[in-house]
Amino acid sequence: MRPLRYSINVTLDGCCHHEAGLPPDAESMRFWTAELARADALLFGRVTYQMMESAWRRPATGWPDWMAAWQVPFAEAIDRAPKYVASTTLDSVDWNAELLSGELGPAVRQLKDQPGAGLWVGGVALPAALADLGLIDEYVFVVQPVLAGHGPTLLAGLRDRIELELLDRTEFASGATALRYRPR
Repeated sequence: MRPLRYSINVTLDGCCHHEAGLPPDAESMRFWTAELARADALLFGRVTYQMMESAWRRPATGWPDWMAAWQVPFAEAIDRAPKYVASTTLDSVDWNAELLSGELGPAVRQLKDQPGAGLWVGGVALPAALADLGLIDEYVFVVQPVLAGHGPTLLAGLRDRIELELLDRTEFASGATALRYRPR
């Protein structure tokens, strides 16, 4: 059974908007590239899929000149990864992706039942639904030393409390800290 891992940047006040934390640097991009390498497929909701595609899909002309060399390994990892998209509004997807069909819980359980290294999920709304269903096997929060004061908050609206056990902690030169947990 493949584990489902949820990873996201989050500010000290719980904001998980993609622009709320520190700008990415070489160290954080190495971390995120390694996180993607732990999975053999990615799982996105519509919003995150479209945002990631607009930022990280390789153009036919190659990576743009503005992209720093330290960003390329992450870009290549996310671009080539197989993707599953949970959406009730999209009719089709591409970019190495397929739409999940049917109810979310059974569809994701079927993905988890397949052999492989793991599934990685990012975003805000989809992970909250998956957490409510008890389907997330590992949480990785990269806590940014920032107070955003507004924006979407981490796992807002969970029906039940989820107790977590700390597995690992990684500190970055920027002051960010990656905390890896599993449900108790």
